[in-house]
Amino acid sequence: MTKVTLICIPGNICRSPMGEAVLAHQVKERGLDIKVDSAGTAGYHVGEVETCRKHGTPISHAAQQVSPGDFRNFTHILAADKANLANLERMKPADATATVRLWGSYDDGKSIEDPYYGGIDGFEKAYMQCLRYSNSFLDQLHTPEHTTSAV
Repeated sequence: MTKVTLICIPGNICRSPMGEAVLAHQVKERGLDIKVDSAGTAGYHVGEVETCRKHGTPISHAAQQVSPGDFRNFTHILAADKANLANLERMKPADATATVRLWGSYDDGKSIEDPYYGGIDGFEKAYMQCLRYSNSFLDQLHTPEHTTSAV
């Protein structure tokens, strides 16, 4: 089973929980069997993202920190920006099996800017990038083994 975690710095309160909610929603919409999670490179603060709710994307979230086990338990670890990617590469244990990439590398190669200080417009921009990167990631990942049967 494909397992994806989205990482932001530092506290898993803006981009990564938004990305988790958006990617999970797209996975559900496509009927795929993919586990989605998120974490920060540091463990503190719990936040909520009202932008997801505005767009009808379900979100419930408790902040958590990425751990060495995540590099073995997830198949993909996607970084919100290049600083996160560099942190992940430094944290990555020698026995890591996960693919670690910049999330935007599946699309335009850009980072998702931290919307925390940018007001609602920053969150809107981040949401749209999460949506686009979710679809690009799933388009590149999609194989028949990831689909679930219709009920």
